[in-house]
Amino acid sequence: MPATTHADTPEAPGTLGTSEASREAAPQDTPGPSADRLPLPALLALATAVFVTSLTETLPAGLLPAMSSDLGVGESAAGQTVTVYALGTALTAIPLAAATARWPRKRLLLASMAGFAAANTVTALSSAYTLTMVARFVAGIAAGLAWALLAGYARRLAPRHLEGRAVAVAMTGIPLALSLGVPAGTFLGQAVNWQTAFLVMTGLTLLLLVWIAALVPDRPGREHSAGTPVRAALRVPGVLPVLAVTLVFVLAHTILYTYIATLLDDLGLGDATDTVLLVFGAASLLSIWLVGALIHRRLRTLMVAGTLLVAVAATALALWADSASVVYAAAALWGLGWGGVPTLLQTAAGDAAGDAADAAQAALVTLWNAAMAVGGMLGGLLFGLFGAGAFAWSALVLLVPVLAVVLAARTHGFPARRTPTA
Repeated sequence: MPATTHADTPEAPGTLGTSEASREAAPQDTPGPSADRLPLPALLALATAVFVTSLTETLPAGLLPAMSSDLGVGESAAGQTVTVYALGTALTAIPLAAATARWPRKRLLLASMAGFAAANTVTALSSAYTLTMVARFVAGIAAGLAWALLAGYARRLAPRHLEGRAVAVAMTGIPLALSLGVPAGTFLGQAVNWQTAFLVMTGLTLLLLVWIAALVPDRPGREHSAGTPVRAALRVPGVLPVLAVTLVFVLAHTILYTYIATLLDDLGLGDATDTVLLVFGAASLLSIWLVGALIHRRLRTLMVAGTLLVAVAATALALWADSASVVYAAAALWGLGWGGVPTLLQTAAGDAAGDAADAAQAALVTLWNAAMAVGGMLGGLLFGLFGAGAFAWSALVLLVPVLAVVLAARTHGFPARRTPTA
């Protein structure tokens, strides 16, 4: 599941692959990576860091009713805990990457994970909505720091011919967070309380800090970085359609996913939230596998199929959600359509941008998190005005222009025949 990114460019969830820019000579401490195998203990530590980053972002999705009750706010206000996290990432990913470019990678990763431990602890212990929002914003800043280095760090730990596989191992934390982490957190929230789910995240992060300190080799930062300005990348044919699809598709998904517990509660299926999310996550894993197997030959087809599957799922939730079997089927279709979308969009951006891939990816990660922030706010507004039924309808309406842009960008952006850049 390749994407063309600089080793230290902020990367959105799901970035896999290698580019020539990431192979620029950079000093590495000794001993270097083995020439014929991956440093699995170190890469699994990075995968766990990705898991922590992804799960901290999405964990409130299954806990909104309980969080809103304990914090004394409405569910739309509780949904802003996802918004403010994404806002923290969107505002800081690129500036933090530039400010910390010369830092040793291990120190930077430890700082990021320590930020998660602190933010999740405060979230769990806070009974004040304002303090909770501050903690979530800090967690978003930690995520901006993490996404600025994780994929590049994984590449630099591996032999050159295994760099792509190393990033693939590290990024397994994303589907695991969706398929196992969110349902498990939701179950904990229902069985004990939502604070316990966040405290478990703190405990996992503390163990991870020890793991990183003991088993992850350090890599130096870069003395300088040069790349194509984002403004120039936007002029490359095909880049704007991909970024537009990213913005609107992620917005549609976020509105629905952030408030899924609220929607299910409204449908009388609140007790099944963890199971519905498990179905979604399992389907997402299958989607990621299918995309990985077919993306080199069928990127455009996969993108169209993914959009249609999510649209069908939204239609089912909008029209026939009074049936539990329909809800479960819709969750499966939604996961099958969405799971591979991050990889498809990043690959399309890298292919379209060519030599400007680094700048295009920086724009993509910023728009991705901006869409998540706006999605949380817009979902809360829709809930206040129209109720939980508006979530599926709004996602469906947003997917119409997504499909139109994908179909129109058949020459550049989502071409019928893919020409990889790396």
